Amino acid sequence: MNNSENLHDKRRVYEKSQLIETEIKQNPIEQFRDWFLDAENNPEVSESNAMAISTVEKDGCPRTRMVLLKSYNWEGFIFYTNYDSRKGKSLEKTHKACLNFFWPSLERQIIIKANVERIAENLSDGYFHSRPKGSQLGAAVSPQSQEIPNRDFLENKLKDLEKEFENKEIPRPENWGGYIAKPYEIEFWQGRPNRLHDRIIYTLTEDFDWKISRLAP
Repeated sequence: MNNSENLHDKRRVYEKSQLIETEIKQNPIEQFRDWFLDAENNPEVSESNAMAISTVEKDGCPRTRMVLLKSYNWEGFIFYTNYDSRKGKSLEKTHKACLNFFWPSLERQIIIKANVERIAENLSDGYFHSRPKGSQLGAAVSPQSQEIPNRDFLENKLKDLEKEFENKEIPRPENWGGYIAKPYEIEFWQGRPNRLHDRIIYTLTEDFDWKISRLAP
């Protein structure tokens, strides 16, 4: 293989849809709902609720990983994680994140800048106990983002917890729970021919109204 792989000719034509001001919703959460339902109902989208979340770490560099959106409402977007993970520590320090949904089969992406805060403990409790028992055990077993000696370390801890809670309810770990990302900027990107993509951005004003603008591609 050459020192660098030439990807100059890897192109596709975007022509499945359009995003124009006369057809969009005035509230971005409604616009998100419409697009999310399109993704959910599209057989080519395997996980419509998969999203990238970027946080800024103490060295100033963003770090991005995939998580699953678990619910959304007029306030924002809810996901769950270990508070002591790298993600959790960054969120606790900055209280900000950028979310990204990308649905290639629809030629769409959504970029969300948000303020982030923990949800109420009873809501985290309710979601935790709605999960399959294996997922509950996994959350309890894993010291997320910490260095561990090997895979057996996790497997052995899992076996121990399976025995301990064989016929018992598993308590939600204190360091695991939900966050809500409350958006102040949401951009909707629709692929278009000739790279003249549609970009509509909603920006929250000081009066808590949404200003709608078009960005050049």
